[in-house]
Amino acid sequence: MAFMIEVRGLSKSYHYGQSLKHTATMRELLVGAFTSPFRKQPVEAKAAQNEFWAIKDVTFDVGQGEIVGIIGANGAGKSTLLKILSRITDPTAGRVTLRGRMASLLEVGTGFHPELTGRENVYLNGAVLGMRNAEIKARFDEIVAFAEVEKFLDTPVKHYSSGMSVRLGFAVAAHLQPDILIVDEVLAVGDVAFQKKCLGKMSEVSKGGRTVLFVSHNMAAVENLCQRGILLKQGQLVFDGDAKEAVGQYLQMSTVSNGENSSVIDLSDAPSRIAKYRETPDHRPILQKLEMFTDGDQPALRAVQIGARLLLRFHLHSGRSIPSFTMAIGINNAMSQRVLTLHTVFSPSVGHELSSGDSILECEVPSLPLMPGQFNVSLFIDNGGIRLDAIPDAFMLHVLDSDFYGSGRTPFSGIFVAPHNWRLTSASDASVPEAQAAVHGFAGR
Repeated sequence: MAFMIEVRGLSKSYHYGQSLKHTATMRELLVGAFTSPFRKQPVEAKAAQNEFWAIKDVTFDVGQGEIVGIIGANGAGKSTLLKILSRITDPTAGRVTLRGRMASLLEVGTGFHPELTGRENVYLNGAVLGMRNAEIKARFDEIVAFAEVEKFLDTPVKHYSSGMSVRLGFAVAAHLQPDILIVDEVLAVGDVAFQKKCLGKMSEVSKGGRTVLFVSHNMAAVENLCQRGILLKQGQLVFDGDAKEAVGQYLQMSTVSNGENSSVIDLSDAPSRIAKYRETPDHRPILQKLEMFTDGDQPALRAVQIGARLLLRFHLHSGRSIPSFTMAIGINNAMSQRVLTLHTVFSPSVGHELSSGDSILECEVPSLPLMPGQFNVSLFIDNGGIRLDAIPDAFMLHVLDSDFYGSGRTPFSGIFVAPHNWRLTSASDASVPEAQAAVHGFAGR
């Protein structure tokens, strides 16, 4: 079966550091000819040095009805890729095959003529998409209602706000039934209610057998809307697969870019360890090493998503037996306020005696409830209330956005997240609390 989108070896290069071209004067030509033999660097080599590849050798296919999220850091090549797919920019190398009618919304007011009214631009955009006048007219009222611009329909779009332009542009692109819909980050301009409506419309579009490419920095929206994710890094495709896994890799990659590129932390010589715990009887502190893992036993590069599994595996060494061993993990926010304490005393199943020699102690949080942010983690080991080792601010833990509630919205406000459900019923259907209590035998107690 033929794919709706086929991309093969796609590359696009630009040159930077060059001034705008101008017509050379006779003097410049003569000087150039005279000095060329003495130049240290050939012009061709200099041009190659100034060459920048926005995307490089990208290959993928997209089938009918797929919603594919394209993610990556700023400068990864997302917008360049979409501009090539939308035929706004020509590739330097490679080819793109599109099967079907395509609509794209890459920036505010894309395809609008500023002097024409909203009504006129709807018909103009439809004509550009190859729609017949009768088809546009049949969907016109639906487009206007979705965009919520009825009052300004006969106003030139040059007087529209950016939000109004986005609403009308998306409404036209989504309702004129293209086979392929390409949407860039422009939805971020709209308000929250409109963003939710757009996400719902894109889901509806895909269920109708049409293909959607969606670029966004809203990872919750990507997880919620897309079945598949394509991750770009410095112009190259580094992952193509399940959307949730793509988001996880992107967020981990973002943490790595901050220099924290290891899931293993050496605690044996931690600089923040309190001085008196550096010297032990056998000259080795108890806390030696930490390994961090998240969902699927994947290494956690000091970062986990909201609600993800967090497994901390500590490698310990003791020169003697510790009969009343306990360990605490303190997690503090950026204001140095304790937000969570993990302690062995809360887990009766763990043994209270630490044998001499090497041991491994694991602490697992099945679903981390912390909101996105950076947290300082401190480590403490005691023996019957006597402190044996302490590393304040041992490492920084990054909690990353995720679609924790499955709503397409990143959790906001507060410190913690918690699964919860809402129910709305009419007052006549609701049972009287006293009656419920009486049935269960609690009335009057």
